[in-house]
Amino acid sequence: QVQLVESGGGSVQSGGSLRLSCAASGYTYRFSCMGWFRQAPWKEREGVAGIYSVSGSTYYAASVKGRFTISRDNAKNTLYLQMNSLKPEDTAMYYCAASDQYGTMLYDLDRYNYWGQGTQVTVSS
Repeated sequence: QVQLVESGGGSVQSGGSLRLSCAASGYTYRFSCMGWFRQAPWKEREGVAGIYSVSGSTYYAASVKGRFTISRDNAKNTLYLQMNSLKPEDTAMYYCAASDQYGTMLYDLDRYNYWGQGTQVTVSS
């Protein structure tokens, strides 16, 4: 069984920073990639950032590029998302996800088959 558990969400003012963590357990060696997605009220879930397990190549949504950094600690089976210069429009539930399907495009949420429960990020102006 695979389990993904997010932590690190909270409330910050505009311009602040947060670091999200995602602790993975189970068959993590099968992951081809991991990613962060977010969903704001009344909006569709969208890809924020992703990272391939082998190459370490990353993807960032245009809206977060230059402000967010995704990283992974393989020894700890933990995925991170460092979020700087946060804006009110970053307010959303953030989800950690993993895919064991090779060929997955990092932004394609339909290819991710393991999901965490989410952690709320609220940015006030």
